[in-house]
Amino acid sequence: MEWKGNVPTPEEIIDVGKKKFGDSFRFLPWIILGLFIMIGVRGMVYSIGPDEVGVIQRFGKYIALSPAGLHVKMPFGIERVTPIKVEKIFKEEFGVRTVRPGVRTEYSSGRYFDESLMLTGDLNILDVRWIVQFKVKDPIKLLFAVRDPQDNIRDVSEVVMRRLVGDYTVDEVLTTKREEIDHLAQQEMQVILDDYQTGVQIVTVKLLDVNPPEKVKPAFNEVNEAKQEKEKMINQAWEAYNKVIPRANGEAEKTIREAEGYSLDKINRAKGEAERFLATLAEYEKAPQVTQKRLYLETLMEVLPRAKEKYIIDPKQSSILPLLNIGEKGGARQ
Repeated sequence: MEWKGNVPTPEEIIDVGKKKFGDSFRFLPWIILGLFIMIGVRGMVYSIGPDEVGVIQRFGKYIALSPAGLHVKMPFGIERVTPIKVEKIFKEEFGVRTVRPGVRTEYSSGRYFDESLMLTGDLNILDVRWIVQFKVKDPIKLLFAVRDPQDNIRDVSEVVMRRLVGDYTVDEVLTTKREEIDHLAQQEMQVILDDYQTGVQIVTVKLLDVNPPEKVKPAFNEVNEAKQEKEKMINQAWEAYNKVIPRANGEAEKTIREAEGYSLDKINRAKGEAERFLATLAEYEKAPQVTQKRLYLETLMEVLPRAKEKYIIDPKQSSILPLLNIGEKGGARQ
């Protein structure tokens, strides 16, 4: 094709197109318009998942929130929608990385000592591994108030955990204060993240594993064994103490109560005897002969039932020998 001059004019290009494509060249504008409409329609319809909320921006400025479902927006970049998962629980790991989650979670064999090595309040070093679970509570703040929420959460978590571990002794961090550290870390992280307006809610802070570093672990284990042996001996001593001392206290209390009972019995008996004597004396003074005879008979009634053999002797009898049943063999049988 030869052109009239070195550079073709637009009219020449159109004439060439008409000759080459014929009548179909007339539909090219309509084809372009159809493609433009299809692209626009595709950019207008968007979907938000059931666990998400959409943040609508018009020319970059926040307009509104979009709930779950199908919606329509302005196409061609006029409006942009960013879906944010507000129901999903996210997790950040420190000192450990999960390879395969499940019932038996598998962790990476790598070491992250820059995150996990910490100094306790009694100047011991511990390898502390923990996780932080969080969710989005304010998607607007998450998008517009902070640049990198994930880095903020990690930095704040490390600062808070290092400070808390530094407030406790190594034994407390290893044993008795772990739940307390979890609770305090969650509260302090939430306060700081709220001040930063990150729009994040801390769900859980959990210490996974707390151990001494590998190089000092043998010595640390020996110290722990010695402490456990010490606690064992102390507990055994207290066990023996709790067996002997309460028993001795019980026996002493029993002896005291028996003595008090014996004393009270003797006193009451003495009072009773004295009152009985006084009553008898009063009756004796009224009728001496009758009272004397009555006392004599009462004494006999008390003594005679306990006597095995009884001998009644005539006052005129000079000897009791004739009354004894000596037997035929000279007293061999009583």
